Amino acid sequence: METITFFISLLVLFASLYYFFCKIIPSPRQQVAGYQLPLGSTGWPIIGETLEYLSTARDGVPEKFIADRRKKYSDVSASSAAATEGSCKALTRARVPIVKLMDPVTGISCDICINNVLAVVNTKLLRDYANIDARLRQLAFIVKHWAKSRGVDETYHGTLSSYAYVLMCIHFLQQRRPAILPCLQGMRATYSVTVENIECAFFDRVDKLQDFGSHNRETIAELVWAFFNYWAYSHDYANTVISVRRGRTISKREKDWTRRIGNDRHLICIEDPFETSHDLGRVVDKHSIKVLREEFERAAEILQYDANPCVKLFELYVPSVLPFH
Repeated sequence: METITFFISLLVLFASLYYFFCKIIPSPRQQVAGYQLPLGSTGWPIIGETLEYLSTARDGVPEKFIADRRKKYSDVSASSAAATEGSCKALTRARVPIVKLMDPVTGISCDICINNVLAVVNTKLLRDYANIDARLRQLAFIVKHWAKSRGVDETYHGTLSSYAYVLMCIHFLQQRRPAILPCLQGMRATYSVTVENIECAFFDRVDKLQDFGSHNRETIAELVWAFFNYWAYSHDYANTVISVRRGRTISKREKDWTRRIGNDRHLICIEDPFETSHDLGRVVDKHSIKVLREEFERAAEILQYDANPCVKLFELYVPSVLPFH
């Protein structure tokens, strides 16, 4: 009993000291530029926001904690984003707000977002597709590396996201004859979860599908050329939507994606497999669709005619500079 009393007294003392130093005496960082900074900046993060987050999580509403903090400190986030250089950038106005990071030594980059549960389910779907046939992982790696090299992988510049390119690869392999990938959402569901009122269900016992694409003997080299050739010359941009969920293309009319609505332009349509009202190509405008199609054509021509295509295919894109008059 004495031991319990001692620990309770110690906890009360610790909490009192925290309140004194972090609440009554603001730290210099909390007073910078007149902004109210999050409590973690005081140096006491585990007692500050963490306990409140755990409390809301216990009550089943952790998203309220995130929404409240985003609203409370939005000015700080915007200011930080404006002052950040290269290696760290906060995209606070994105559809899903993220922080983009890059290690200046290795050049490895990553995105961080919070409480985006649907992205976890999306990732599981992509991983399950990748575990069916190794050619998907290889094709997606090459396409993503090409997109990064050529500067067409940034949605905030009007091009496509890494996620969109992977869906394009899955769709492409679903369309090969014989097909290399099945349509997991068109099969009997063995995995099902509801996220934000969106039902996510698909067949995930992919160990039973290891031989699905074995009748298609195309090499990764042949598939890379065919992928770029399809997007350069065969895809019907004006009338169709690629749908991994259906395992085929569907009509823009069916989705009511035939015209611009607000900032959604629907010039290249890629349906999200779960959030089906979301077009991943909605950010592409009249200028960037031209750039994308020219890049697809360039890649297809290089792969068909160049004796050593890898060097030129992944050549870093350098914007042309107009001469000064």
